[in-house]
Amino acid sequence: MLKDFAKLETFLTVVKEKSFSKASAKLGISQPAVTQQIKFIEDYLDARIIDRKKNGVKLTKEGEKLLSVVNKLERCISNAEKEVIKIINKEMTFAIGSSFTIGNYILPEFLEEIKGMIKNEVFIKVGLSDDMIEELVDKRVDIAMIESPVFRDGIIYREWIEDELVLFSNVALPKFLKKDELYNFEWICREEGSHTRKLVSEMFEAIGVECNSFNVRGVVSSSTSVKQSILKSPKDKQTVSIISKHAIADEVASGLLFESRIKNFKLKRKLYIAYLKDKKYDAFVDNIVNFLMNIKK
Repeated sequence: MLKDFAKLETFLTVVKEKSFSKASAKLGISQPAVTQQIKFIEDYLDARIIDRKKNGVKLTKEGEKLLSVVNKLERCISNAEKEVIKIINKEMTFAIGSSFTIGNYILPEFLEEIKGMIKNEVFIKVGLSDDMIEELVDKRVDIAMIESPVFRDGIIYREWIEDELVLFSNVALPKFLKKDELYNFEWICREEGSHTRKLVSEMFEAIGVECNSFNVRGVVSSSTSVKQSILKSPKDKQTVSIISKHAIADEVASGLLFESRIKNFKLKRKLYIAYLKDKKYDAFVDNIVNFLMNIKK
């Protein structure tokens, strides 16, 4: 069985994710397949290794012993992969497709580290989440980093970091706003059909805020356009919009922009990393995805 590390990897993933369903999503296989592989190991060992609980999973005594062995195997395989990468290392450009917020404001912080890790150039292509998934399917990018899951067959989606959306203006705002105060501003909004607009509309609807009643001053097609529109807005009548906190961090720090939050409510969303299932065992993809998954923002 030790030669068939795929089943042991499934066991390790279930332990790390504390869930059969989350392990299924991470590995890109069905939940019944995860259950079947765990059962195969248990039949092979003639021992139960995992107990399912309401709040996750718990290892049995035999499962703890197996985990110790598998962790040693994983470390050996990881070291071997690094050596293999050195052998297969060649001139190439690793392409990352990313949504506007990730590509313009989050990913550049880690670009040099990624390049150093794979010892190759990295190209970042920025666009709409939908378009980046198309680029991934057509194999024009190696991974896609998106703001909203655009689910397609043959793709593995990993929940990455949590992003907070904030209200902002070029004029000072109170730290917190009541939801009724949102109607007092002029607004710059994202275009119809954008994931950000859809997400914000759904969040506002959940707390009883009617976006259709806003005084909309302009509609733009990217977070960069949103930020520039607010920066250049006249200050006699306050103009606001919603954007990722990462997109305006520098301007807030320098006093050019001011952020606020809605009282007793946070606008949050998950960012995702996506890659093709047939690239699951690609050394370059695996290294970069694992690196990104360990980032805490």
